[in-house]
Amino acid sequence: MAKQERLAGNEYERILQSMKKKSSRNTKGKIVSAAWQLFYQQGYDDTTIDEIVEASGTSKGSFYHYFDGKDALLSSLSYLFDEKYEELIETMDDSLSPIDKLIYMNKELFLMIENTVSVDLLCQLFATQLITSGEKHLLSTGRTYYKLLRQIAIDGQQNGYFREDLSINDITKAYAMFERGLMYDWCLCNGNYSLCQYSGTILPLFLKGLCR
Repeated sequence: MAKQERLAGNEYERILQSMKKKSSRNTKGKIVSAAWQLFYQQGYDDTTIDEIVEASGTSKGSFYHYFDGKDALLSSLSYLFDEKYEELIETMDDSLSPIDKLIYMNKELFLMIENTVSVDLLCQLFATQLITSGEKHLLSTGRTYYKLLRQIAIDGQQNGYFREDLSINDITKAYAMFERGLMYDWCLCNGNYSLCQYSGTILPLFLKGLCR
């Protein structure tokens, strides 16, 4: 068991280091971040591609290399979320327990959503993901989000935090469903309560169900 824990710890560190290398702002990331900032500040309809290109410090050629048009940016919110997680990897205290890491990540993400993403656009994201016949970006297991959740779940289970009768996939999926459910409810309620504060109250209760 001790050997398995050491191996898991080494794997965890390897993945974290890999994610840290990816956290440098690339061209696509600059475009996505600038776009969503402008969407929040002046609205989606009133934001032009030229403004996005100027704010991101890129070029139109770069924009159309990654996106067919402005509408394609609606599906890029999951990319923005992953960039936030990559930033959190740099600031998160490694000594935190797996439970506290999940609470910290959730708080920081939901603060970002409340302060930079309009409820209307979050609603549009969920709507497009529900009706699309193509890739559902929110569910992509290749995202930084799922890779990080999975490693926290492995670390937590092998160190006695999470229940052994649950698989790693069960723990990861349950947590992701919980977060999506909160965001969906926040959209249904038109953002009339603090997403971050409400999650801070009920997330620890939810996590108790995953703990030993």
